[in-house]
Amino acid sequence: MELGLRGKKAIVTGGTKGIGRSIVELLAHEGVDIGLCARSADEVEETVRALKVRGVNAVGDSVNVRNGEAYGAWLQHAVDALGGCDIFIPNVSAAGGMDSEKNWVKNFEVDVMHTVRGCDLLMPALAKSGHGSIVFLASTNALETFAAPMAFNAMKATLIQYSKDLAASVAARGVRVNSVAPGPIFFEGGAWELIQGTQPKFYDWALKQIPSRRMGTPDEVARVVTFLASPAAGWLSGTNLLADNGFTKGVLH
Repeated sequence: MELGLRGKKAIVTGGTKGIGRSIVELLAHEGVDIGLCARSADEVEETVRALKVRGVNAVGDSVNVRNGEAYGAWLQHAVDALGGCDIFIPNVSAAGGMDSEKNWVKNFEVDVMHTVRGCDLLMPALAKSGHGSIVFLASTNALETFAAPMAFNAMKATLIQYSKDLAASVAARGVRVNSVAPGPIFFEGGAWELIQGTQPKFYDWALKQIPSRRMGTPDEVARVVTFLASPAAGWLSGTNLLADNGFTKGVLH
């Protein structure tokens, strides 16, 4: 199936490792020019080099998305450097944590507000595209109880609600908005590798909840995100697509 992505321009936050890295690599493989950011300047530089080898335009910078002014300036720079924006994928997350109130503040500022600010700033460029697409990264933690009360779970649920409302609001401007809720994804340096080493019983429990008895890979999530971002998914908007290989047990309706 032809996704219709060649020549498009995408901005991805947190594009140097894990799911974000797989997303930018797959988009570049499809001929998409990429603007990306992350905290580590060295990792951004390495990723930009790797993407350019694929024959696409790639720009990137070290950005702390909690700094609204710096983040906004980078987004505008990325739009200018790419010559527009057709796709926005706010991938950065503060991840889990339940030790103090600071996690609620951090997850709100990183997961929610960096997404909201990005959508607000990039909306003119996405609308000008005529086929703008936004894909949020949510989580199965947002859909059913998991582990313990955590800011991560609540903020990912917020993103699903926001994506649904935003999709209805901007549809007339030619912009689609969807979200993807991955289940447990294992990669080097990721949360589940850490859990495997520090909480092996919990890791084994989670693994047993997946019918195939294996965790997903960043590439498998990236394929779902890339499809949703593409013109091939032109009839999908306001959708939260569950990518968990049967990990959650609820029946969606």
